[in-house]
Amino acid sequence: MLPREELLKGVENRDSVARVIDQAEQAIKTWEVVLTDFLSPPELAEIQRVFNRLTEVQLVAWGGYPQAERQRIAIARSELPLDQSQVSLVAVEIAGNFLFDTASHRDFLGAMLGTGIVREKTGDVIVLGERGAQAIVAPELVEFLEMSLKQVRSVPVKTQRIEITELRVREPKKKELTTVEASLRLDAIASAGFGMSRSKMVDFIDAGDVRVNWKEVTQASSQVKSGDLIAIRSKGRLEVGEIAVTKKDRYRVQLTRYM
Repeated sequence: MLPREELLKGVENRDSVARVIDQAEQAIKTWEVVLTDFLSPPELAEIQRVFNRLTEVQLVAWGGYPQAERQRIAIARSELPLDQSQVSLVAVEIAGNFLFDTASHRDFLGAMLGTGIVREKTGDVIVLGERGAQAIVAPELVEFLEMSLKQVRSVPVKTQRIEITELRVREPKKKELTTVEASLRLDAIASAGFGMSRSKMVDFIDAGDVRVNWKEVTQASSQVKSGDLIAIRSKGRLEVGEIAVTKKDRYRVQLTRYM
């Protein structure tokens, strides 16, 4: 079986990774495709890092659309065909008139969880403004939500299944920028990319709100490199692009901020 303790060494999301190791062993044993629940970006990134070392199994993650944050993973033996179509999920629309009582992502998610379902069975929630929202969920929840989710805030809603192709996903806004810094320290690059003071960025880092490649980083002096993804809770994401050294031995860094 899989080298469990070796795979779990130093991982942050130990319970989630351990659960997926169990599911991978099941997939090896039964020759079937095994599905995880929905996973958050940090969990996904860590699981993919851990399983990259293995040749016995393969993973495919999918959340309904390319930029989906929460995704399920399909796990199968390496010898079997595996693609996104085997990741089982469905979309529902939560329709109502929110013109006079605007609802946020938190409101829609809270109403869904208020019916008694658990977060692990729900993917992304896409807020559509005054028309309501769309959500991606595990297939077994659809009938229950259609019967149970009747109100969000003060607004009556109708919940019904829709095709995944009907998801109205907006492309994330992005801004390209270049900064020249004396070092590649996380606080220097991130403060330039997010347009805030270095001391404010250090506060975010110290508070544990900053992740690099979905891994929490609490050292402001950590070095970043090309390809890194820096995320700050509620502030968006920053991708580190090409890095060049100037004639004055400073670093010219291309950045893309996603909002």
